Amino acid sequence: MKRKGLIVLATTALLTLGAVTINAHAEWEQKQSENTWIYTDTNGNRMTNTWKKGADNLWRYLDSDGKMAINTWVENTYYVDANGILVTDKWMKFQDSGSSQYKWYYFGSSGKAIMDNWSKINNKWYYFDGNGEMQTGWIQDDLYYSGTDGAMRTGWQKLFPPDSDYDPDRVTPGDNDDGKHWYYFYENGKKYIPKDMSGDYDSYKIDGISYCFDSEGALQTGWRNVGSQNADNEIENYKYYDSNGKLRVGWYSVEPPQDIVGYEENVEWFYFSSSGVPKSGPKKEEASTSDLKKINGKNYLFNELGNPVYGLQKLKIGSSTEYTAVYFGDKKTSTMQTGKVKVTEGDGDECTYYFSGSGRGYTGVKDGYLYYQGKLQCAEGGMKYEAIDLPTGSSATTYVVNASGRVAKGHTVKDADGIKYTTTNSGKLLAVDGDSVSGNVGREPVEPTW
Repeated sequence: MKRKGLIVLATTALLTLGAVTINAHAEWEQKQSENTWIYTDTNGNRMTNTWKKGADNLWRYLDSDGKMAINTWVENTYYVDANGILVTDKWMKFQDSGSSQYKWYYFGSSGKAIMDNWSKINNKWYYFDGNGEMQTGWIQDDLYYSGTDGAMRTGWQKLFPPDSDYDPDRVTPGDNDDGKHWYYFYENGKKYIPKDMSGDYDSYKIDGISYCFDSEGALQTGWRNVGSQNADNEIENYKYYDSNGKLRVGWYSVEPPQDIVGYEENVEWFYFSSSGVPKSGPKKEEASTSDLKKINGKNYLFNELGNPVYGLQKLKIGSSTEYTAVYFGDKKTSTMQTGKVKVTEGDGDECTYYFSGSGRGYTGVKDGYLYYQGKLQCAEGGMKYEAIDLPTGSSATTYVVNASGRVAKGHTVKDADGIKYTTTNSGKLLAVDGDSVSGNVGREPVEPTW
C-alpha cells in the first residue's frame, strides 16, 4: 500500500541533511549540486532501490534516482529519518495531510514496522494493524482493548461497549460515564465472554467471587436470569448481583424481579444460598412440614415467589394427608413460632394458640387449657361450660372447658342450662347429669381460620 502525504513527527529531534556526518566508503559520494548522497558501484554507476551501510555501520536507502532517501517510507515497511538512517527500536508518529489526527508506529530492531501483530514494548503490549498503525479502543473482533496510549488493558476495565458512539479522543475529565460497563480481561488481554449460557446471562467466578456477564462480556448488576428455565419455581432461575457486581448471598430486602408477578409489596425479603439461588417453596395449598427451611437456627417457609411466608399457615404433615397449623408471626418476623402466642386469624380475629417445639399446632391439654391444632377451645355462646370432642387418632376424647378454655378436672360442673358434667382428674368427661357417658357427646372443636 503506497503511503501518501505523511509528515513525520519523530519522538527525538531530527537533524538536517547538512548536519549528516558519514565516514563514507569510497563508494559513497556527496552530490552538492543535488544536495544529497549517492552510492556508486565499482564501475562508478549509481545504485538504486537498494540498502547500503555507511561507515558508521548504519543502513540507508537509495531511491529510484540513486539518491539517499530521507524522511520517507521504504517499501511501505521501513522508515528513514532526516539523516537518511534506518529507524530502529523507536516509536514514530505521523499525521495525514489535511488531518489533525496522529498515527503511531513502532519500528523493531530490524527496522520493520510492526504490522498485523501484537508486540511487547517496554513491558507493555501493543497491537498494530496491517498498515502498522497502533490500535486503540476495541480491537480484534472486540476481544481486546487498548487504551488511548495503545497499551493493552487487563483486569477490570470500565468502558463504553464496542457498538457505542463513544470517542475516547473527545472525552475530557469529568465527563459523565453513563453508558459504560465493566469488562474483565485476562492476563493475556482477552476479554471474558460466556461460552454456554443456560439462561439469559452467565455467572462466572473471578478471584473466587461470582459475577454476572451478558453474551458480550459486560458485567451485570441487579436481578439476572442465569438459570436453565427448568427450576421448580421461576425465581430459582434468578440471582441478584450488587452494584459492585458481586453475587448476593444471605438475606436481602430488594425489589423483586420485574419479569415475575404476584408480589405483595414493592420491596420483599429474599434469602440467597451460598450459590446465590433464592430459596423458594411450594404454593401455600401444597406446602408441608417437609418444606420448612432452617436458617441460622430459625425455621422458615418460602413461597413459590421466594419470599418467607408469615401468619397462620395450614401445612400437611410430611407426605401424609394429615395437616397441622403452623404460625410464622407477622410479615416483619416471618419465622416459625413456638409456645403460647396470640394469632390474628384469616378473618381478622385474634385468638390464643399453642405451638409445640416442632412448630405444629398442639392438640390436647396444655397447662390446664384445651387446644386443637394449636387453637384454644372455649365454651361458646355464653355457656359457662361445654363438652368438646377432641380427635385423638381414629377416635375422640371428650373434655369439658369453661369460657376461657380451662379444662374442668376431677369434679362436677354445671353449665348455663343446668347440665352437670363430671370429669376425671385428667379432664376427660366421665358422666353427664350422673349418667356415665358412652361415646362422644360433645361438639366438634373449632378449627383454625386459615
